[in-house]
Amino acid sequence: MNRRKLWPIVAAVLLGCACMALIDGVIRPGYFVKSLIKLALFLGLPLLCAHFDREIDLRRLFRASRRGFAAALGAGIAVYAVVLLAYFLARNVFDFSALTRNLTAQTGVKRENFLFVALYISFVNSLLEELFFRGFAFLTLRPRAGRGIAYAFSSLAFALYHLAMMQGWFSVWVALLTLIGLFAGGVIFDWFDERFDSIYLSWLIHMFANFATNTVGFMLFAA
Repeated sequence: MNRRKLWPIVAAVLLGCACMALIDGVIRPGYFVKSLIKLALFLGLPLLCAHFDREIDLRRLFRASRRGFAAALGAGIAVYAVVLLAYFLARNVFDFSALTRNLTAQTGVKRENFLFVALYISFVNSLLEELFFRGFAFLTLRPRAGRGIAYAFSSLAFALYHLAMMQGWFSVWVALLTLIGLFAGGVIFDWFDERFDSIYLSWLIHMFANFATNTVGFMLFAA
């Protein structure tokens, strides 16, 4: 473990998550402005670390390979099915109506522009998060911190970031279930990245997870 080269990565990830929690929970700009800030943080912080540490090679994270594509596609379809099943099982137990109200009130996302937002979330935002949480917070951190720490740190950061983004949207129990699900999803994404040394396969699975949440969003906006 190289602690001297470990802490800049950990600090950059924590800083990015803390800034976005402040943006989402306190400042609450429109979705377009928030997306630009997130792009600057989640892309800029890894690039800044790579500038000062020549051992960080972000380009290698984008190496394309057909290896594992079928497994990732199957996992993505399974994730899509599990998320939708969980929603249908829980919708009569928990009240999800506050989700769309909070989304509109806090970010300006509404039924009329949700399609554009859903496409951005599914394809662009998911790649940005994979670069930050998997490529940077896991693959780059792993040789410096060890597998166990890298798995736990990247998955927990991923889960807490999303939970902070949705603070006040759900009840405590739904939030807890969401946290567990996000952490488990982060571990799955990490495993694919570790197995195939690329963020493209976890990006594919992430897209399907976003397809599922966006499907739920369309249903809630249409209700």
